[in-house]
Amino acid sequence: MMGLKKILSAVGLLSSLLTTAQLQLTNESEVSILSIGPGPLLNDAFGHNAIRVRDPLYNFDVVFDYGRYDFEAEGFYLNFTRGKLDYSIERTDFENFRATYEHQNRSITEQQLNLSSAQKTAFYNFLRENIKPENQSYPYDFFYNNCATKIKDAIETVVGEPLNYHPPTDFKRLSFRSLIRSDLNQNSWGSLGIDIALGSVIDQVVRIEEHLFLPKNLQLLLENAQISSSNSRLVSATKTLNPTTFVKKSTGINSPLFVLTLVALFLLWITYRDHKNKRRTKWVDVSIFGITGSVGLVLLLLWFATEHTATANNYNLLWAFATNLLFIPSILKTTLNNRGIKYIVFLVILLSLMGLHWVTGVQSFAIGLIPLIIAIYIRYLFLIRHFNTAISL
Repeated sequence: MMGLKKILSAVGLLSSLLTTAQLQLTNESEVSILSIGPGPLLNDAFGHNAIRVRDPLYNFDVVFDYGRYDFEAEGFYLNFTRGKLDYSIERTDFENFRATYEHQNRSITEQQLNLSSAQKTAFYNFLRENIKPENQSYPYDFFYNNCATKIKDAIETVVGEPLNYHPPTDFKRLSFRSLIRSDLNQNSWGSLGIDIALGSVIDQVVRIEEHLFLPKNLQLLLENAQISSSNSRLVSATKTLNPTTFVKKSTGINSPLFVLTLVALFLLWITYRDHKNKRRTKWVDVSIFGITGSVGLVLLLLWFATEHTATANNYNLLWAFATNLLFIPSILKTTLNNRGIKYIVFLVILLSLMGLHWVTGVQSFAIGLIPLIIAIYIRYLFLIRHFNTAISL
């Protein structure tokens, strides 16, 4: 009985050491970065990263994950819209973590870090400090403060200096928008929504370090990264734990380009019929001005009424002009005065400027919008001609 008590006391002491004391990891310990491949859902499309810490002597193998959030938290969707969403770091058993992503058929790659025992200990204690309730949450930013960038910052904190990145010879610096598109089917509804919501601020080519916000780029750039002071490689070994490859599904007839092309063809047919019969289908015009105005209002709110940094300078407002909502009573009338006609001419100029912004690279727009914008452009030209003819009569 006394022997059992001693064993339980020893287990309790070890548990206390692991949870409260500044644990010193052994030479056999390992700290590694886990990179998870993409999944089928939009929030899984960019992959994921986490930190694994294991020590055979203490018989623990845990994962620290900066990508946790709670859909059911009070005000989640409102905070997401306002750009004030908090993510948190959580700890889980490695085997449970691995089983989750294997079940989702997503790849898992592990990069073991070339750290001294003291640095491994510092890394582990840094993570344990982060996971305390008062430190657990952090303000999420898709480009600058996410599960990948937090890991990059943690590594640099532990080694005490910035890393030197040596990208492969075929590496090409891109804009944030191009980097997002590299993980999405550009002809998908998720990509369409992102391209409409985010402004021209993400169309500038970014620095190498800024590519690290994508989990796959964290893995890519860490592979040949060096610690400046020692000129040693950061990653000592890389292995694949779950070698599956996610294949993007073709969107087919459900794609934005296909659906919006059908809408555009319908709009062009209505416009042709109206022109031929010398009349105007008012509900079509109300729909155009109502939808474009509503989208424009949302874009203005995302730009000026939230803390999202990526929604600024959004030239989608050139087609989604918010004041179109105020123009609906005018478009309901049978005739328009010169001021009303000049407003539609102004909308045509804005659409022309949108094309100029696209061609010159100021902002790249969703490809699914192309047929719809062309149809709206032609409809505006029809309205100008129609109302001018009504005035001359």
